[in-house]
Amino acid sequence: MSVRLGAHMSIAGGVDKAFDRGEQVGCDAMQIFTKNSNQWYAAPLTEETIRRYHQRQSETGIAPVVAHSSYLLNLASPSDELWHKSIDSLVLEMQRCEVLDIRHLVIHPGSHMGAGEEAGIQRIIQALNIAHARLPDTRVKITLEITSGQGDHLGYRFEQIATMIEGVEAGERLAVCFDTCHALSAGYDFRTPEGYAHVFRQFDEIIGLHRLAVIHLNDSLKEPGSRRDRHAHIGEGFVGLDGFRLILNDPRFEHIPMLLETPKSEDMHEDVENLARLRALLQSP
Repeated sequence: MSVRLGAHMSIAGGVDKAFDRGEQVGCDAMQIFTKNSNQWYAAPLTEETIRRYHQRQSETGIAPVVAHSSYLLNLASPSDELWHKSIDSLVLEMQRCEVLDIRHLVIHPGSHMGAGEEAGIQRIIQALNIAHARLPDTRVKITLEITSGQGDHLGYRFEQIATMIEGVEAGERLAVCFDTCHALSAGYDFRTPEGYAHVFRQFDEIIGLHRLAVIHLNDSLKEPGSRRDRHAHIGEGFVGLDGFRLILNDPRFEHIPMLLETPKSEDMHEDVENLARLRALLQSP
């Protein structure tokens, strides 16, 4: 198996600096924010920044790089002001991905904020259609992440993700991210061979495995079906090593980047340790 393992890396100091950090912890692949995740807007990337980014990617060989959208985005919001700001920010991030040659922008579908799931899903569909219309030629795929369903957040059922994809006019421009913590806390128990086969059979029948483009490898501090989003280090939560072993050694997924989003300190030793645990679970062909 030639799985590309990595982690979410900080872009402090510039997007190109993420490669220094990724190289330090041993990333094959990597996830980044393309801008400050706590701000709506950002100055355009300069030609020099873009050049340095591509140079460092070439030097380190870290690929693919996946982007994660700002947490401010809420494409399901019933507030027109927040909804339009979210669409504008999404389009901005897609443009930044395009110049950095990042093909997948992972987003949380959004929270309906009490308006109801059906209303929220329709807002998401409408927002995605607008974003696609504004950037008809982009190669960037908006990648919908499976969520834990905490609060009013949508995307915790495969059926919800499928409804979003089917409702979007250019559904072929969408992909999906499977997060192990979110899926387990949403009630998809994949920790045994039988459970694993059942969950991914459901995924294939409802969404389609061909849409799976990114996998987030996070253990869960909360129990299956808790609808709580609390990431834990590999092997230290309810997913456990057996759950990760099944995903890591599934030949259907060997081309998909598998990325950590686990807690870490400034020296990032936790990423080193978590990646080592994951690599130890990989079975030789």
